[in-house]
Parts: sequence; C-alpha cells; structure tokens
Amino acid sequence: MSAPNPEGLRLQVDMIKCVGHASCAELLPERVTLDEWGYPIIETDPLPQHLVAHARRAVAACPTLALRVDGKVARVR
Repeated sequence: MSAPNPEGLRLQVDMIKCVGHASCAELLPERVTLDEWGYPIIETDPLPQHLVAHARRAVAACPTLALRVDGKVARVR
C-alpha cells in the first residue's frame, strides 16, 4: 500500500460543472471510474503520495474546470 500524502489531499469533482468529457478517468484511472452516463465517480480517500502529481495533471486537463485537489472534504448536504 502506498503512503498517503501528508496534507491529506483528495481529488474532488464539481458535478455542476462536469459535462462528462471523461479526461479525468483517462488520466487517473486508479482513482476515477465512470458511471453508466459517463460521469466520474471519484474515490474519496486521500490520494496516495505517488498519485498527487497525476491528480494535478488531471485537474489541469479538465476542460470545464470541474476537478480540484483539495485538503478538505466537501460536505454533502
């Protein structure tokens, strides 16, 4: 098992902005799968240290800016 990153960074998606391009799943298949409509399902555990740079590349590649790497967990209401 890989060591977690010290900042507790997590990959998060804004489902309002996401339109299902699926580039995140192509760039980070270890953490992102797609549902039956092509929208991302993101693992909520902190990113392993070795995937932080890959996650940042996926964030930069998102055409709708729907992804982010954050140290806080988004609240579900």
